[in-house]
Amino acid sequence: MNITEKILSAKAGHEVTSGEIIEIPVDLAMSHDGTSPPAIKTFEKVAKNVWDPEKIAIIFDHNIPANTIGSAEFQKVCRDFIKTQNITKNFIHGEGICHQVVPEMGLVEPGMVIVGADSHTCTYGAFGAFSTGMGATDLAMVWATGKTWFMVPEAIRMKVEGELNPYIAPKDIILNIIGETGIAGATYRTAEFCGETIEKMGVEGRATMCNMAIEMGAKNGIMEPNREVINYICQRTGKNESELNIIKSDEDAVYSKEMHFDIEGMEPQIACPNDVDNVKGISKIEGTVINQCLIGSCTNGRLSDLKDAAEILEGKKINDDIRLIILPASREIYKQAMHLGYIDTFIDAGAIICNPGCGPCLGGHMGVLSEGESCISTTNRNFKGRMGDPKSSVYLSNSKVVAASAIKGVITNPKDL
Repeated sequence: MNITEKILSAKAGHEVTSGEIIEIPVDLAMSHDGTSPPAIKTFEKVAKNVWDPEKIAIIFDHNIPANTIGSAEFQKVCRDFIKTQNITKNFIHGEGICHQVVPEMGLVEPGMVIVGADSHTCTYGAFGAFSTGMGATDLAMVWATGKTWFMVPEAIRMKVEGELNPYIAPKDIILNIIGETGIAGATYRTAEFCGETIEKMGVEGRATMCNMAIEMGAKNGIMEPNREVINYICQRTGKNESELNIIKSDEDAVYSKEMHFDIEGMEPQIACPNDVDNVKGISKIEGTVINQCLIGSCTNGRLSDLKDAAEILEGKKINDDIRLIILPASREIYKQAMHLGYIDTFIDAGAIICNPGCGPCLGGHMGVLSEGESCISTTNRNFKGRMGDPKSSVYLSNSKVVAASAIKGVITNPKDL
């Protein structure tokens, strides 16, 4: 059995097979300020009390601080519900983006089943958990019962080998995989990442890759925990390794498909408008004029992303025609970046530093684009209208490319600086 089948079997109480419909208990249910209100509306029609307030996390991150009357009203609905249901332990306001803050708080462990009313909940597969997004109505039923149903997914084994060169990052690997697989190539399947490159990869890079599993249609992305992940979880949870439910795939596990990716010699990968699988090597689009550069999001707003950008921007100024926006993924990361001098570097270069949160990733809060404008961003989606006007354009890349492009005013390979 593969790792996902083992996790689901343990929860179901019997060995499961792909295609089987199962109902299983949930370890953690997460929502944010955008998806909690519709879930609350449904929940109040079917139940009076949540099944376990300590297994529910509600994070304000999409529109924080509130930027419209509507978002303020949404947050008020959430606060009233949180007080009524005593969801105080895991109510997070202004700490940062849900998919960064939840692991930081020690709420994620290997072997868990986690659901969230946000498609990028698959991020937690980086820690060896089965984690997936769902709609607000489904989440309301989880709040009421502590259970949900799944069809056990088939799994695709994605083996990655080769050394990262100085100008690429895990973001480039996942963009390359999505470009080859297609936006629907892994629909309702497990994307299980493995191989020498994955084994050596740190926590942040693993989170980046699992975060974007949904961009090829995957039900979940998942990796077997390596030493760095295990150490991280122990630090965050206060548990010993012996207390963790670390699960690995059998050597003879069955997969619906096996894919191999060799990253030796890879150049930075760019997802071009308006689909995440419209991926090209940077050499094919160098020189493309852009108006805005964004470093942040649940995909690439982590400390390593800020470090990569700061190293490129150190002692330099951004182009006069460019707006560079920096959004640390969490308050903890923001503080670390301040201590390490990255924030000073960004400010001196001419960047705008925003509070931890989702910002313009959804086109609703800070930094939206007008008609005809383009942005190169470390976010996870570049759909039409995603970051503002439907006639604007978004390119996706790693933070090194974004920083280099901010200096030159056009899409730039950082090796050319």
